[in-house]
Amino acid sequence: MSVASVRRAARESVSGLPPTFWWLWTSTLVNRLGAFVATFMTMYLTLDRGYSAFFAGLVVALHGLGGVISSLVAGVMTDRLGRRPTLLAAQASTAFSVALLGFMEHPAAIAAVALLVGMTSNASRPAVQAMMADIVRPEDRVRAFALNYWAINLGFAISSTAAGFVAEYSYLAGFLGEAALTLVCAVLVYVKLPESRPERAGTGAGDGAAKERSGGGAGDADEVRLGGVLRDRRFMGIVGLSFLISLIFTQGSVGLPVAMGQEGFSPADYGLVVAVNGILIVVLQLPVTRLIEHRDPQKLLVVSSVLAGYGFALTAFAGSLWAYALTVLVWTLAEIVNSPTQMGLVVRMSPVHGRGRYQGVYTMSWAVASLVAPLMAGFVIDRYGAGWLWAATGVLGTVAGLGYWALMRDLPAETEPAAEGAVVAGPAGGAGTAGGAGPATGAEPEPARVQG
Repeated sequence: MSVASVRRAARESVSGLPPTFWWLWTSTLVNRLGAFVATFMTMYLTLDRGYSAFFAGLVVALHGLGGVISSLVAGVMTDRLGRRPTLLAAQASTAFSVALLGFMEHPAAIAAVALLVGMTSNASRPAVQAMMADIVRPEDRVRAFALNYWAINLGFAISSTAAGFVAEYSYLAGFLGEAALTLVCAVLVYVKLPESRPERAGTGAGDGAAKERSGGGAGDADEVRLGGVLRDRRFMGIVGLSFLISLIFTQGSVGLPVAMGQEGFSPADYGLVVAVNGILIVVLQLPVTRLIEHRDPQKLLVVSSVLAGYGFALTAFAGSLWAYALTVLVWTLAEIVNSPTQMGLVVRMSPVHGRGRYQGVYTMSWAVASLVAPLMAGFVIDRYGAGWLWAATGVLGTVAGLGYWALMRDLPAETEPAAEGAVVAGPAGGAGTAGGAGPATGAEPEPARVQG
């Protein structure tokens, strides 16, 4: 490709998205630049503190349990209180709890604060995803989710490499660094992000859009309750499959570091290997998304599920840093395809005024996986060895692929109109627009651009 064609492709990848999206994107990037706890918790507990793999798995599982609790609560808060206040509360409390965790000495205290960190750090996800769905046009959502995921992994690629060396010097410095950058995110949200929650039906512009959805099952969007989400059988099937995929990908931060530590590799070695994941996503996420964003999501999710399972299964044969890096390359390709496709599918199946609750239940699948995966990894590695853990990931990937093939047959076409002037609350109670190219800041809305 020529330099001009590369520049044109880059412009097309980022064009047409509202400024509010880019502030949300920036806050995501800053947050991930400080990622430390989720990546190095198992090594911190096993290598620095001398605890067993099972205890490390238990603590990380409590971190996941906190996420399970907060997913549903934050989803309801996102719909009732708004996206912005939920984000502010989540990020400020995360900064406090992460800093506190670094000073804990007693095992019970470590476990209790890890639970708190899991609750606070996971609470922002439903709000971020709902806000992104509010402010981005339907036809641009897969690209927007891919860009956001790209920011997550750009930050992860940088932080995992740097934090590996920081951990060899001082784990406390890593905890405090994450707390500081999370606090910066809270400031960005307060200063730059207006509220984007659509007004209820009956106000005119968004009335029709609020009541249309493609997944079926929860009824009128204005009457969505948590029970209605749980009764949406197709959506809950997708959530269950997301849980299986999450069990696989979570092994990159729980099973892989323990297995590498037992093989004699250092935290810096693990940091370099897992950084391949972030680097590849930074390099490949945008061009791959341009290829897949208008393709059949069923096929994409089936292929990515199988590729993820067998990518991790190859870890059983790794014995060097290069071999470990090669396995990371395989399952990273699956992640690049799976993540934006699945997030776009969740928004497609969610009613407008139930986005927070639907995103909360979807996020819960990852949180439950964060609870189960460490226990599974610790138990299997301690009892049977890491090889059996990697074999299990191959089975899970196959089951997930078959599940996506079955559940997504005859999936109705997306019927939600583009965000046709959907009214949102501005920072001072004014009205803005959730669609179009401009931010929801109270300015005069641009003409609606309907999805093609």
